[in-house]
Amino acid sequence: MPVLNGKTCLRLEFSLMEYRAALDLQRNIALARQSGVIEKDVVLILEHPPVFTLGRRAGTENLKVSSAFLERKKIPVIPVDRGGDITFHGPGQLVIYPIIDLTKAGLKVIDYVTGLEEIMLRTVADWKIPAERNSANRGIWVAGRKLGSIGISVKRSISFHGCALNVNLSLKPFKWINPCGLRNVGVTSMEKELSQKISMSQVREAVTHHFKSVFGFDLVRIDAKKMNHLVNCGIAEDGFVKQ
Repeated sequence: MPVLNGKTCLRLEFSLMEYRAALDLQRNIALARQSGVIEKDVVLILEHPPVFTLGRRAGTENLKVSSAFLERKKIPVIPVDRGGDITFHGPGQLVIYPIIDLTKAGLKVIDYVTGLEEIMLRTVADWKIPAERNSANRGIWVAGRKLGSIGISVKRSISFHGCALNVNLSLKPFKWINPCGLRNVGVTSMEKELSQKISMSQVREAVTHHFKSVFGFDLVRIDAKKMNHLVNCGIAEDGFVKQ
């Protein structure tokens, strides 16, 4: 797998962010990356309030409950431009959205996806969870139960969307869908596998560490206000904006 030696990636973290807001932010950063307004790659690390999302080729056929039921639960269903089928996001699931120029990074899409899996595998290994890959269904698995999912989009060589690791979220909403369009497939979490509380802050630290070790980035933290300024204004500062 290619390694991105000596490269810097801007790290932007949120505790909880609405899905549509995160999607808009990704798209804006991707456009700024394509145009050269931002010269550095960016990774968003966050959690979402409860939401179901539908990948490019997904419909509602893998949704087992009615729209009225979801309205009562106040859980939206949002079509998005990523690979994969239907999935659930919620508090307690750590989501990683890298916005990377894959061409400049020297990464093929298959290597990039494998790298995202590797980040999750190394993270759960820190807690002694024996997860593995499944070449037929990308993500990470424990004894046939899905622990981490991947769904990406690449436009003009810029990646967005990413991967989601189940840390300590409620798994009940996964029973209302065929996860990733797969029937009779279980979903699990780190907390369920270990039968103990898992610290999300520690998992965030582990993911950050393994993102660097897998892709070779030096991660530089940036706050949301500064990122929005760079994206919206394109004003040069701190070397992150094209002169």
